[in-house]
Amino acid sequence: MSTTNAKTNTRLTPLSIICLNEQGKIIFDSGLGNQPVIKVLATDRTWLADIQRTRLGSLEIEGKKLLVLWSPLESGSLLAFRESPGEAVFDFIAAVDFAFDIFEHLLSNPFDAMTVVDHNAIVRFISPIHEEFFRHSRGEALGRPVQKVIENTRLHTIVQTGKAEIGHIQKMRGDARVVSRTPIFRGDKIVGAIGRIMFKGPQQLDELNQRINNLENEVAFYKRQAEAMRNQENGLDAIIGESNRIRDLKKDIIRIAPLDVPVLIVGESGVGKELVAQSIHRLSSRRNHAMIMINAAALPATLVESELFGYSAGAFTGASQKGHLGKFEQANQGSLFLDEIGDMPLDVQAKLLRVLQDGSVEKLGGTKPVKVDFRLISATNRDLDAMVEVNSFRLDLFYRISPVVLRVPSLRERLEDIPALAMKFLAEFADRHGRDLCKITDAAVQYLQAKPWPGNIRQLKHELERAAIFTTTGTIKPEDFRSERKMPSDDIKIPNGGIGQADNVSFNLPEQIEKLEQRAIAAAMEKHDGNKKRVAEELNISRSYLYKKLSDMGFEDQS
Repeated sequence: MSTTNAKTNTRLTPLSIICLNEQGKIIFDSGLGNQPVIKVLATDRTWLADIQRTRLGSLEIEGKKLLVLWSPLESGSLLAFRESPGEAVFDFIAAVDFAFDIFEHLLSNPFDAMTVVDHNAIVRFISPIHEEFFRHSRGEALGRPVQKVIENTRLHTIVQTGKAEIGHIQKMRGDARVVSRTPIFRGDKIVGAIGRIMFKGPQQLDELNQRINNLENEVAFYKRQAEAMRNQENGLDAIIGESNRIRDLKKDIIRIAPLDVPVLIVGESGVGKELVAQSIHRLSSRRNHAMIMINAAALPATLVESELFGYSAGAFTGASQKGHLGKFEQANQGSLFLDEIGDMPLDVQAKLLRVLQDGSVEKLGGTKPVKVDFRLISATNRDLDAMVEVNSFRLDLFYRISPVVLRVPSLRERLEDIPALAMKFLAEFADRHGRDLCKITDAAVQYLQAKPWPGNIRQLKHELERAAIFTTTGTIKPEDFRSERKMPSDDIKIPNGGIGQADNVSFNLPEQIEKLEQRAIAAAMEKHDGNKKRVAEELNISRSYLYKKLSDMGFEDQS
């Protein structure tokens, strides 16, 4: 349709209309509609047929560029005139006589849905396919904030930042879609934004989702592989400290790790034996396979067979129809870490010995043995030599698990490592809880170095985290540790001169710590009726340390 030039002195109004009856006669006009040149065009059958065919056209009057829209009425038709919002729009409509069809296609395309929001991120238009996808009835979403209409949308962010996002992945109703989000400007001002989502046919969409999922899985795999490589290269980084004892321990780990022999790690509870085991595995030739961890003391007697050896499909009532891999098989080609092996019952020790001797396991309900090949790394806080003497640990198993023995020093033996450990634990605490990193004063470090640490590194970590929670200054001082809760045993009598609540004598720091330990032990002994095992577990100390403290306190019975 050609552009029409006309001259008039009439001021253009934002919107002008002409209504025509079925015979093509003007029955109503407003604005430009009452001007002779417009009326001539509106009643020209050739021009009217042209605009009726294209639905959308253009006019130029006194240098003003107008867009014309034709729409049918119940008994006639309507012509609407509005000034063009821009040169490109006018040129496009003037040059393309099917411009209306293009707009209709863009707005209703079932494979390329569109959402339009204004500068307040309120939905002003949403494609029919989009409404259907989000289960909205026709027009239901209009006038609502876009965040309440579209899952995981960012159009509200686009109208704030003015920055486009092209080719992003957006999860909606469990599916991943490729989206583009574009801000719309009028001059320098953001007037709204358009979001477009690519909908394809079911088969193509499934293929696209599959490719996206495959890519996400591949990225996750490479992340894990990169992390594993970093851990392999820095397998000793998790063992914090530069004291002579820790340096010697790290040197021993480097020497032992490449040798495919069993290792026994000994040390008090809480010294970090598991970290040593992980370092040995990561620096070994088996590092590309799993390290399976078992707490030997926590193995329930009724489930030992199925947990360690696994079972075949239908081996017993309630068994999985797919069977179950036991811990020994899971560790095949990798490492098996048996923590607290000193607490393993004798009957389980016999089963473990059989596996180490034969190199095979037989599942419950199975008909033939399965070969397994793993490196055994054990750990204990018990004195296995003494246990062998009283027949509570098998001598033949002891020889199997201890060709190499590594001793992890207690925290009392490496007090110079406390500053580095404190910084690590405080940094981890801050990162885990999204808080600012706490500092620690030299006086607080000295206070920590004066403590006996029966719970070792685990106890140090807990006390630092507690101090970080209760400090009000962001810097941990000695008094932040002294604010610990009073023990519930303040009024309990302790044999051989222990202090009770009535004591008002001022002691130096080591004496105060000693008395506090005595209170805690006395309270725990009373609570558990003298059960040493439960007392040690509650106080997070080794039994050997508990026996020593009880002897100092005058408890003669060490059973």
